[in-house]
Amino acid sequence: MQLTPDLLLHAYSIGAFPMAEGRDDPEIFWVDPKLRGILPLDGFHISKSLARIIRKETYQITINQDFLGVVAGCSDRDETWINAEITARYHDLFQLGYAHSVEVWDNEQLIGGVYGVSLGGAFFGESMFSRRSNASKIALAYLIDRLNRAGFLLCDTQFLTTHLASLGGVEIPRAEYKNMLRKALSRQADFTAPPLARAQDVLQRRTQIS
Repeated sequence: MQLTPDLLLHAYSIGAFPMAEGRDDPEIFWVDPKLRGILPLDGFHISKSLARIIRKETYQITINQDFLGVVAGCSDRDETWINAEITARYHDLFQLGYAHSVEVWDNEQLIGGVYGVSLGGAFFGESMFSRRSNASKIALAYLIDRLNRAGFLLCDTQFLTTHLASLGGVEIPRAEYKNMLRKALSRQADFTAPPLARAQDVLQRRTQIS
């Protein structure tokens, strides 16, 4: 079965997502885990140390400015499920307005980021990366702030890692996830609508929600 943007969007709408065994493996398989990782939009945890880093603003944040750069950063590791086909199809989704990225820069150097797919009021986080300490955490903080301001109901992380758990991520059963997904898909949200956030506003809104 050929991987197409329409097939990808349909898969996300029913709770499945594609992976490859490795960067050089051309085969794609579909995953629908029994336990699903999510980042509750009202439960994202910013530690005191991360808050200090965000407050200093020794970085620059952009939205959708280097989507392929973020995907490349996410796949630049010894083991990855992102092959050439997945990169190409997600770039198609980006060009169609369904895939998005948050970039973290040190001047002109891309040091971290996160990318994913938006559909209705659901955001499906695909992957993130850091080339500097805490860069992916900074990207996630700005992502969650944007999702809240844009009216999203769900941030799917596919699986729960120790890293995500430290930020408030939780694991829920498949049936519960599907219920959340149905509700989120009935909501209209626009990832690109909110203006770029200032660091102090990201932290203040997080405090108000927590």
